[in-house]
Order: sequence, then structure tokens, then C-alpha cells
Amino acid sequence: MRTQIRVLAAVSLLVFAAATVAAPQTPAKKELTPQQQRMSTCNTQAAGKKGDERKTFMSSCLKGETPAKTSQQDKMKSCNKDASAKSLKGDERKQFMSTCLKG
Repeated sequence: MRTQIRVLAAVSLLVFAAATVAAPQTPAKKELTPQQQRMSTCNTQAAGKKGDERKTFMSSCLKGETPAKTSQQDKMKSCNKDASAKSLKGDERKQFMSTCLKG
């Protein structure tokens, strides 16, 4: 009787071990490193920026620097570009530029 119990226990243990090893392992979600998290955040914030403006922004963002306020000249360029894209002229353009430069 004891021998049967031992054999049964050994077989049960082997079956359990085999089932555990054979069971598909679900990969644990890989945590992002701090650098990868920073890259993701900066990339999201850089939406809409292109060329040198994006490069400058990404460089300072990845270094952890806070972005400086946009200079008046940069605002003027951006607002002028937007006004031209909207084909605004005359009083409409003046009003748009005024509003844009205040913001």
C-alpha cells in the first residue's frame, strides 16, 4: 500500500512538473527605461514640429531642459506662416496676426 502511494505521489509530481514546464509562458510586459519614457513623452510633445525646430526641441527635451518661451521673432514667423496658409489679407490678416502674437 505504501509503495502504491509513493508511486502515485511521484507520478502526480512528474505530471505537475511536466504541465508547468509545457504551459506556455506569457511574456511579462517589458517596462520602459527612464530614457525610453522620456523619448516617448518628448516625441508626443514634439507633434507638429518639423526640421530644425523639432531637432532643437527634442535635444533640449531629452536633456530635461524646460523649453524656453518662444521669442517674439519666432512668434512672428509662425503667425505669418499660418496667416499665409489661410490666405488672409487686409483687416482679416491684421486681426489674425494681433490675436496670434498675443497668444
